[in-house]
Amino acid sequence: MESSVLRRRALAACTATVAVGALALAGLTGSASADPASQFRTPTATGAEQLSPGLLKAMRRDLGLAADEARSRIGHEARAAAVAAGLKRSLGADFAGARVSGDDAALTVATTDASDAARIREAGARPVVVEHSQAELDSAKAALDHVALRRAPEGVPVWYVDVAANRVVVQAARASAADGFLAEAGVARDVVTVRQFAERPRTFTDLRGGDAYYMNGSGRCSIGFPVKRGSQSGFVSAGHCGTPGVSTSGYNQQAQGSFQGSTFPGRDYSWVATNTGWTPRALVNGYGNGDVTVTGSTEALEGASICRSGSTTGWHCGTVQQRNTSVTYQEGTVSGVTRTNVCAEPGDSGGSFISGSQAQGVTSGGSGNCSQGGTTYFQPVNPALQAYGLTLVTNGTPTDPPTDPPTEPGGTWAAGTTYAAGDVVTYGSDSYRCLQPHQAQPGWTPPNVPALWQHV
Repeated sequence: MESSVLRRRALAACTATVAVGALALAGLTGSASADPASQFRTPTATGAEQLSPGLLKAMRRDLGLAADEARSRIGHEARAAAVAAGLKRSLGADFAGARVSGDDAALTVATTDASDAARIREAGARPVVVEHSQAELDSAKAALDHVALRRAPEGVPVWYVDVAANRVVVQAARASAADGFLAEAGVARDVVTVRQFAERPRTFTDLRGGDAYYMNGSGRCSIGFPVKRGSQSGFVSAGHCGTPGVSTSGYNQQAQGSFQGSTFPGRDYSWVATNTGWTPRALVNGYGNGDVTVTGSTEALEGASICRSGSTTGWHCGTVQQRNTSVTYQEGTVSGVTRTNVCAEPGDSGGSFISGSQAQGVTSGGSGNCSQGGTTYFQPVNPALQAYGLTLVTNGTPTDPPTDPPTEPGGTWAAGTTYAAGDVVTYGSDSYRCLQPHQAQPGWTPPNVPALWQHV
């Protein structure tokens, strides 16, 4: 099961600490403004100037972007993501999704209520009025997922929420297969578009050796991102790479650790605890062109640029097509993955998907190849972190969350929520203003991470 790999420098070498403090998310630093429109328009420092030469080279090859254009695009996309997060909260049940387009990451925000249009324009985005809310589409897809988790649908390999089309898209080999799937799930056709789809997605795995990590001395997969759980170091990867208790060895065939948790199918994530001989670093392998530093895990919007690091095919880039996708492999259905037009091949499983400096997920599977192009799905990293109580290793120095986080004292702050610069939350009896956009993780409470939150 080979795949993308955080090679030697990404696995062994100097001490690195779990980081949130310096979370520079492409985007928004310094003073916190409550006006999302000002954050969208102001070209503040994004960290895009620190992108690795390898990533820039891949974006030039796959997206046709010169280095300055790539840096600019990533900065625009990060600011758009912050604005979209703010509008999602303010629009509430009317929100129907957000996406970016073009090198300047023009932001489009959909709503079911035409009266929201002025508010969306004021924030610097283009409003679109649609029929179905994001919650309605997500609910329809969840019903399909529920059926697929009991029994993988025959002839229906992929389904997802398409924000741009304002529909749930079901890709099927035959219309009758899609009809049966929808009927069993009780999903109305008025929210669904059925598309013919002849390809058969597979997980990117094989048994060839390579510069990665090995399971029980045989199969090979790749590290997604280094993590910590309390004082325990390790990494996340794809769930189909191994089950709890399976031992791992590193690229050099030296003892490394063992799988502590794994989910596949259903989801496709796992985590491996490593021994003290392996030092986690906030890096993604740059294949000789400079490793990429990881500064956080804020999700990129649909339409945003994204790159993948894989041991078989190296760096390849493309765009986020649809989040919240379900795909059926031979082994079963996996839900909640993100669909991209980045290519990948067997041997790339488990590897890192990253947008700018923001970790996005681990390679799951797909179809096609890097000679003729293809579709690749990745398992978002934040659900994996939440599932196992992990903290992503980044280039800052926050306090590690405890293995078993204590009971929260109450307030509006919540792990798993995406916050934009300027957002105000309560934690206990105190109020805090967000300084940098991020998706909160367990242990990243406002008092613990002053780089993210300012007491007010």
